[in-house]
This record gives sequence, C-alpha cells and structure tokens, in this order.
Amino acid sequence: MFNSRFLFLSVFLCLLSCIACAEPLAPGDVKALLGRIREKRAAAPQVQANFQEENTMRMMNKPVLSSGKVWFQAPDKFRREVKGNSPSLTVSDGQQLWIHYPKFQSAERYTLGKRSPLDAGIAAITASLNLEGVESTYNITGSREGDKYVLQLAPRTPSLKRLLQRFTIHMNDALQVERTEMLQPNG
Repeated sequence: MFNSRFLFLSVFLCLLSCIACAEPLAPGDVKALLGRIREKRAAAPQVQANFQEENTMRMMNKPVLSSGKVWFQAPDKFRREVKGNSPSLTVSDGQQLWIHYPKFQSAERYTLGKRSPLDAGIAAITASLNLEGVESTYNITGSREGDKYVLQLAPRTPSLKRLLQRFTIHMNDALQVERTEMLQPNG
C-alpha cells in the first residue's frame, strides 16, 4: 500500500515538473515569435504600463524598490515616471534624453545618437518595448512555459556587454510583456 502511494506520488510529481518545465523554442520559432510581436506592435505602436522595480546592489543589504509608469511609442520615444522616495521623470524623443528630479529641483539633458554608453543604456531599456532590429544587437533565445513565452536577450556589442549581461522578457499568450529582468555585469 505504501509503495503504491509512493510510486503514484513520484509519477505525479514527475509529470507535474515536466508540465512546468520551459520548452525551448527553435531558432525558427523565435524568429516567427518576433514577427508576431512586430505585427502586434505595428497595429498598436503605443504602449503604457505600470512597473515595479527591484535593484539589488552588493553594497546594500536590502534591494531598492521603486514603482511607476512607463509609456513608449515606436520606434524610440518614451516617458518613465518613478514614484516614491526618489521620484524622477525621464523623457526621450529619440534624439534627446531629459531626466528631472523633482525632489532636488534639478534636471539633466543628454544628446543621444553619438554611440555613447548612454545610447547603449537606452537601447537596453527599450529592448522589451521595441523589438525592431533586435537581432542585430542581441543573441536571442526563447522558451515556452505553459501559455507564456520567455525571451532571453544577450548583448552582442561590447558597449552593451559593459552595461548589460542578460535581458529577460516574460510575455503572456497575447504577447504582452508581463515582466522583464535585467542582469547587469556587476550583479
């Protein structure tokens, strides 16, 4: 009796773990998935979402948490509002980047498009929102986890590699971004 229960439980757990496992996508399937995402983005080039961010730094015991809202319009315009203890507003029109810190009553302005490290940072931020031409900048792998998709983007260029080790995009079956994870080289 005990052995049959143990066997049944073992088989059940094995089946359950197989169902929950990520199923890797073939390179052709990843390309097709990117095509479907681009079609959706072309039909609705504007995206907005609430976000929660958790930054883990080696020198701090606890992660720094922030939340806010982000808006994006293809190909490269975005607005990011961060609420909380360190509020900020970041806006870009694709050529200029402005960052406003209301708490300190200060603002910064940067020119984009000069192959600076800042350009690499903006490319990393917009990767999950604008997947146009992403194959030239990132090595991309994908997997299917149940009814969800996961794309792993690993930078190809040295300037991006200094800023970003891996960018993971979690999407639902409707190809809407549910979560992103950015792993930087310094952890």
